Amino acid sequence: MKWQTTSARLTRDDILAEKNHVSGSGSGVVTSYRTDDERWNALVARDRNALGRFLYGVITTGVVCHPGCGSRQPNRENVEFFDTFEAAREAGFRACKRCGAGESSSEARRQKLVADACRDIETATETPKLAQLAAKAGLSPWYFQRLFKRHVGVTPKQYAASHRAQRFRVELERGNSVTGAIYDAGFGSSSRAYDPHAQRLGMAPSGYQRGSRGETVRYSFAQNYLGWVVVASTERGLCAIEFADSPGELKRLLRERFPQAELKPGDDAFSSVVKTVIAFLEEPERGLNLPLDVRGTAFQQRVWTALRDVLSGCTVSYTDIAARIGQPGAVRAVAGACAGNKLAVAIPCHRVIKQNGELSGYRWGVERKKLLLARERSDRTEP
Repeated sequence: MKWQTTSARLTRDDILAEKNHVSGSGSGVVTSYRTDDERWNALVARDRNALGRFLYGVITTGVVCHPGCGSRQPNRENVEFFDTFEAAREAGFRACKRCGAGESSSEARRQKLVADACRDIETATETPKLAQLAAKAGLSPWYFQRLFKRHVGVTPKQYAASHRAQRFRVELERGNSVTGAIYDAGFGSSSRAYDPHAQRLGMAPSGYQRGSRGETVRYSFAQNYLGWVVVASTERGLCAIEFADSPGELKRLLRERFPQAELKPGDDAFSSVVKTVIAFLEEPERGLNLPLDVRGTAFQQRVWTALRDVLSGCTVSYTDIAARIGQPGAVRAVAGACAGNKLAVAIPCHRVIKQNGELSGYRWGVERKKLLLARERSDRTEP
């Protein structure tokens, strides 16, 4: 069997991962932020596209903030929206010390320049060149690219490629032909779409469109102290390690994930893979020396890579992981990436807990999370 690790590249979901995770939209539609409803949705989603577009005041505290402020989300009935800090100040609000709304107009202007550039990239039929974006912002290309990357996390070119990738995925999911999706997404030719997106989608575009049709997924069930376990793999490597209370439930999970793939029970050769995985689940500190077919967005990939650096017997918070990947504001998105993990223990999302030390949710149940952590801590303290 040929094994390799599948990687993913940047997608627009990654760049605005927190917005998409919280709002659930993921559509890439940028609103005008003119109505209170649009502004409230942006506030809840911590939509960085909204920076510089409006401010919100919290009646109970008398503080005015930028959308995206890290302070606790207020109740809707306690919020008023303003176009400028001056208007908020006249209404009796003071600047938030956390986000500095109104105290750093130059920073707000820079944020607005970046947000405007993002919208220009998203709505353009042809990707704007760096020099064009910089000229519109009134900055040098070198400084503008540095500013853009500081606020968004990627360069304008990478952002454009990410947005185009998202559009390509949406067109495929709508049932458009591969050729039509390629050109509707803004690719000049099919050759420019196929190679990069074979990695972004986890398979060729046609395979993604058909829901994994043509792929073969081998699987086997086993039992251990965590209950029933399914171990599944494609030709590229392990694609699933999941827990449930019955084999039937595990089979259903596989079918939902690979709706058009051919699911085949593992043969004798595959049994050795299963034994290796079960031994690893019993003793995670030994590590798992098997290739993984990890399918996810680039943001999820960064989260999962950071998780694999967390040693057995140790725990981290969602805030810790967000900081490790360089996106301290994406705590909710980190939680979403943990929830999207399909490779239990191999990608140890069970080692992520709340900042106050309490256990948070777990895809396979909090009780299993307790068992895993208890066993790992016990192994770590044994002489």
